[in-house]
Amino acid sequence: MKKIVITGSNGLLGQSLLKLLLKEKNNYEVFGFSKGVNRSGRTDFYFVSIDITNEENLKKELIKIQPDAIINTAAMTQVDDCEIHKEACDVLNIEVVKWLKEIAEIINCHVIQLSTDFIFDGKKGYYKETDEPNPLSYYGISKVKSEEILLNSKIDFTILRTILVYGKVYDMSRTNIVLWVREMLEKGKEITIVDDQFRMPTYVEDLAMSCKLAIDKNATGIYHISSTKLMSVFEIAQKIADVFELDKNLIKPISSSTLNQRARRPAKTGFNLLKTTSELGLKVHSFEEDLQRFKEKLL
Repeated sequence: MKKIVITGSNGLLGQSLLKLLLKEKNNYEVFGFSKGVNRSGRTDFYFVSIDITNEENLKKELIKIQPDAIINTAAMTQVDDCEIHKEACDVLNIEVVKWLKEIAEIINCHVIQLSTDFIFDGKKGYYKETDEPNPLSYYGISKVKSEEILLNSKIDFTILRTILVYGKVYDMSRTNIVLWVREMLEKGKEITIVDDQFRMPTYVEDLAMSCKLAIDKNATGIYHISSTKLMSVFEIAQKIADVFELDKNLIKPISSSTLNQRARRPAKTGFNLLKTTSELGLKVHSFEEDLQRFKEKLL
């Protein structure tokens, strides 16, 4: 039986991982690390209330547990916030990864780190794992630095880069693109969406499965996780309206330049998924297929 620690177990991916791994209680002993109280609605795992930005406490708990794998889902991901609160971003996105690497060296543990399409400059789209990062934002820079800590280490690590993660779990602290668009349209509200940024959204259940596959196959290195087709964010919103049978005339296109956002966003990301399907064995889907699966879960 493998001992698995999930940092950020209260989050969207964290709660999705709990659900997935706890289906196989004979294979995994699961520990969830999160600030405050357990918000997952589950009691069939070990919950540790912890601030992982406290190095001493983090190391003490991990050495006590001696996990086989740590899935680090905790991060500061609000791109504009990272631009404003650089020190807090550095601690959570870079320092914590350094500490996890140091622990993994001591206890011989597999570290699975989540990363992002925002490490790229967005000039070409359909990025491969081997493409050179060139981040435009402080958030992107912090995630490149966290990757470099692992790439320059001797531990077993997996970096899973992903894009626009969406889904729904028991108790959510924030929304995501699919839930937000659906909610606004259900209320009959007009929304404006950028039509000059291109992405490939990721259903959280596929991202959770990729973490599990990385553990089960001891797959190390970098993998890209997303749906299969590059679309403008405006098109993404329209697909959400179609699948949930809502009025897409309420969705109005705008240009990124009108948003006045603090952090720069890459224009066109998206991933080449060949390595993920062939080596990791993840079954990938179109955004419409994933949305349909998600809709059925919500019914």
